Amino acid sequence: MGNFFFGPFVDNEFLRQSLYAGILVSAICAVAGTFVVLRGLAFTGDALAHGVVPGVAAALLFGFSGVLGAAIGAGVMMSGVSVVTRRYRLSGDTAIGLLFVGMLALGVIIQSRSESFAGDLTNILFGEVLGVSNSDLMWQFIALVAVCVVAWLCRRPFLLLSVDDGLTETSGFSVKKYHNIMLAMVALTVVASFQTVGTLLVLGLLIAPAATGALFARRIGIMMVVAAVVGIFSTYVGLLVSYHANVAAGASIVFCSVLVFTACAVVVEVQRWQAHRKDIHHDHDQPHVHGHVHVS
Repeated sequence: MGNFFFGPFVDNEFLRQSLYAGILVSAICAVAGTFVVLRGLAFTGDALAHGVVPGVAAALLFGFSGVLGAAIGAGVMMSGVSVVTRRYRLSGDTAIGLLFVGMLALGVIIQSRSESFAGDLTNILFGEVLGVSNSDLMWQFIALVAVCVVAWLCRRPFLLLSVDDGLTETSGFSVKKYHNIMLAMVALTVVASFQTVGTLLVLGLLIAPAATGALFARRIGIMMVVAAVVGIFSTYVGLLVSYHANVAAGASIVFCSVLVFTACAVVVEVQRWQAHRKDIHHDHDQPHVHGHVHVS
């Protein structure tokens, strides 16, 4: 039994490297994902994830670093959303939607120039978790430290942003400034994570573990810890399923994190239902006291 659960990671160096990468990515996504969930940036995070596609595609086509290409793509996406929103008075969702499909289409067009089009595009969209190198792990560790530092330094304005923009302004913090810093943190998370789970699936690790933490935690720190634990557990189980069932590793990790959220949501709903029934029984057991009318 022990060989089934632990043997693959002991015997297979590629799988062990993938587990290390998954742990780092889970921690990064737990920190950034908490604010994505609290601030309601899921659509923005998804757009950033797809916005890196043309940068990665161009980098692979011309022989540059995929991480550098992803960073450039994320920067272009963020700048484009800001310009379209400010100059043309369109809503943020409209600007994000336009650039979302435009950047994704551009990425596919660029990648179609590659001789190994299908394989390269699959790696970009779904990740190459079994191809993680030591340099990739080092880069992900640096990204984790950077994300944690930003989250710690900006914890108060980030928390206020998650509650209300007006409250943020009256507390002396610039909504635009700290919103952009938060977006930059999410972009860094996407860039650090895309190789492990792919641009198409990175939103899953950003949202599902953090959403699971939100079900149980009332403090941001606890929410991040729960999200990290869920992400690491999902990474381990996903890689194990991938190894034994010969299915896609990145998709298995993300699907597992969604299953964990679903199971936890069901548990929470059952607890609420039981608490509601207890309240009903308690009310029925209480004697009804009628008021007395005194007539003088």
